[in-house]
Amino acid sequence: MRRYIGDWLSRYLTKPLPGLKTLEAVDLDHLTACLRPGDVLVVEGNTRVSTAIKYLTQSTWSHAALCVGEAFQDAGGGPMGLIEADMRQGVRRVGVEHYAGLHSRICRPVGLEDAEVARLVAFAGERLGERYDLRHVLDLARYLMPTPPVPSRWRRPMLALGSGDPTRAICSTLIAQAFQSIRYPILPRVVPAESLDPSCWGCEIRVLYPRHYSHFVPRDFDVSPYFQVIKPTLDRHFDYRRLVWGAVPDDGGAGPDAA
Repeated sequence: MRRYIGDWLSRYLTKPLPGLKTLEAVDLDHLTACLRPGDVLVVEGNTRVSTAIKYLTQSTWSHAALCVGEAFQDAGGGPMGLIEADMRQGVRRVGVEHYAGLHSRICRPVGLEDAEVARLVAFAGERLGERYDLRHVLDLARYLMPTPPVPSRWRRPMLALGSGDPTRAICSTLIAQAFQSIRYPILPRVVPAESLDPSCWGCEIRVLYPRHYSHFVPRDFDVSPYFQVIKPTLDRHFDYRRLVWGAVPDDGGAGPDAA
């Protein structure tokens, strides 16, 4: 019964919301040219479940995928592939074109060597075929009302309520586990060394403690101080002088799409 309800809910939650507008999507050619293996692509979704995730995380981003490049092409997707945890299909490989029409951004880990990227990609690839945590679906469904009464300090832990089965995954959990497997920081808890050892007065050493992987959300890769934010529009030799502007209406509005 739980599986049946979870499957029905997943179909309902993953349907795009009619009339829901997101910011302008990145050109696919630009996105493909900028992506590198090890990058995290964060996406602003347009489905019901995206609305719930964006509310709980107070963020634009509702989904995340790990770029694996040409690896695991036999699992599906195009030459430039990404591994994601899909609510219905589970952990799978998709091509960049899967995110066509959606606002996105690249978050790039800094300083990784080729061998470390290979380990990161291999970790995600080993999870291909795993199922999505359906208990997580049931939890998210509770927060689709317009203004659910959840204090802001409780919203992040809510995302981890259903993810107790280690053989299943959600999108940001899968990627957080991959980075923690190579001990790369996302948003660790930072403790000054002097607080651990009073005799180390004035110590500038900071000790990092990893957070549990189930507490990570897509926005964490964007706000992390250890990831570089790549905007493909700017990365492709952007020149604002080449933009074509429409005429400004006499009433001072912003054009036909102004609210």
